[in-house]
Amino acid sequence: MIIDLHTHIWSSVDQLGPEVAERIRNQQAERWGQYDASPGAHERAMDRVDGSAVLGFRSQLLGANIPNELVADYVSRKPDRRFGIAGIDPMADDAMDQFDAALNLGLLGVNVSPACQGFHPSHSRAIRVYERCMDAGLPIFVGMDHPLTKNARLEFARPVLWDDVARDFPDLRVVITQLGHPWIDETLLLLSKHRSLFADLSGVVSRPWQLYNALLTASSFGVMDKLLFGSGFPRELPT
Repeated sequence: MIIDLHTHIWSSVDQLGPEVAERIRNQQAERWGQYDASPGAHERAMDRVDGSAVLGFRSQLLGANIPNELVADYVSRKPDRRFGIAGIDPMADDAMDQFDAALNLGLLGVNVSPACQGFHPSHSRAIRVYERCMDAGLPIFVGMDHPLTKNARLEFARPVLWDDVARDFPDLRVVITQLGHPWIDETLLLLSKHRSLFADLSGVVSRPWQLYNALLTASSFGVMDKLLFGSGFPRELPT
């Protein structure tokens, strides 16, 4: 069985925030213009796998909001083949309300992005989210999707910052997306240290030489079984 653990949908690039939307429309129009993240495009692409996780995203810092309601509605149409991950911004005043709403929507995990939401992984507001995830038995996905936007906080993107979190919450399941790119070796070291940390291969699958070397390192660290398949749709297709 093949599960694509990192995919996205959106109704408009404007849901990614004004800065990202402008970048897509202007600087990266040729590359991004071919990407279709509509639910219909997602359904066609995911015919090639047995199931998929669909990640929501919310960031006050970037003015982004891929609504959890959109994700929940889409995955509910084929609950045997899709499951939703809630986008929650720990820095938002209503973060706990977002969490409660996500549970009511039947979403099965939480997606955060320290760089794109502007918080240190050990920030007290983030800790509240981890505690709620522990109580509900939900995993945390650590998004690395847009760290190069002007307002993103790169100092919070380092995977090593999750070392403290993993020590304080040894049973909290954490998936670092895109192998923590560009800090891949750092991510693999964390995976070898903490039993509940994992990483997906989205973002790296399109760079064969980098992927090859990452897999060699993962093998030498004994963490091949902690690497999860993710395409990063719509940037890449699962096959």
